[in-house]
Amino acid sequence: MRLSCMRLETIVRSAHKLLIFIFAAASTPLCIADGLEDLGKALFDDVNLSQNRTLACATCHAPDFAYTDTRPGTLRQGVSTGDDGLSLARRHTPTLTYIDHTPPFAATIDGSYEGGFFYDGRAASLAEQAQGPLLSPLEMGMPDTTAIAARITENVGYVQALKSLFGPDVMDSPATIFKAVTSALSAFQMSGTTSSFDSKYDRYLAGEEALNPLEEQGRLLFFSTLVNCNTCHLIDRLERETFTNYSYHNIGIPANASLARIYATDLGLAEHPEVEDPKTRGQFKVPTLRNIAVTAPYMHNGVFKELRTVLAFYNQFILQTPINPERGEIWRPPEVDENLSHDLLRRGQPLNPERMEAIMAFLMALTDKRYEPLLDQLYIQP
Repeated sequence: MRLSCMRLETIVRSAHKLLIFIFAAASTPLCIADGLEDLGKALFDDVNLSQNRTLACATCHAPDFAYTDTRPGTLRQGVSTGDDGLSLARRHTPTLTYIDHTPPFAATIDGSYEGGFFYDGRAASLAEQAQGPLLSPLEMGMPDTTAIAARITENVGYVQALKSLFGPDVMDSPATIFKAVTSALSAFQMSGTTSSFDSKYDRYLAGEEALNPLEEQGRLLFFSTLVNCNTCHLIDRLERETFTNYSYHNIGIPANASLARIYATDLGLAEHPEVEDPKTRGQFKVPTLRNIAVTAPYMHNGVFKELRTVLAFYNQFILQTPINPERGEIWRPPEVDENLSHDLLRRGQPLNPERMEAIMAFLMALTDKRYEPLLDQLYIQP
């Protein structure tokens, strides 16, 4: 009997899904050795927590690549592709390195905001943040907590670990299982696994290694008032500095063309459910500069592919240079052209080519030791 092409394709797709299920389930340990962090790590790596069993937290936050998404489409599109292989996330997937140092979301004394998780701070904790990707139809695509609980109960090791860590009642409802899962994911990310503080800069501070002349020039520039990097990317800590003050600003980032056809204007902090101030439209949280050299693409929407472009973007506010060097065309207008932080963007002296190379060299020196081999793959070596 001959099978039609359509029938044969259906059989192949079904077999493929079955194989994904078998190998994905086998890749998850049946025994979580000890502790909430170990459970969280197993969950972080598990593709079974996505609708089609193709996407794990570690897919978009690859531990070997500074917890970022290195799939080919991500650099091209600026954002990650979801579990269905088609959906594009609304915002760029950020690195998880040093995320455990993020302060809670709060209003400051001057009426601005700082801290919180996601680019708009809408999650108050890492556990709350973990809920988002699991249930987002653009990411892991699970329809509800009941579906997630069903996937968890497929794994005997997970059930045993949850009962051991949270008590037998944890399996009583999807809600309690889901809360335990996100608590475990949070514990893994809060364990210090993502925050090593062992970059060349840290080794320099410890007297273990010297910066080369260009890195030292960049360091002096970064910490000086000649340029304006440290206004937002410093908390004035010498050691264990995360290179962000977790504040929010609208710096005039242009829209990502890959997303503009799909989504409405991204208003950033103004979309936070607890924020009503119209002056927050277009504001996004300042990211860490640690591992910045190996975590392209850049900005909240992934609109820039190259670190040099980011520096040129800031430079244009002082030099009024009209051309985006990455695209060879005039800078596109801001996605949100109100509330721009002109007082910050126009402060300091312009970066001539020598200064730009020095700043780049210093930023590369903020790369964690385990990711330093990735620097050899970059075009930005000065």
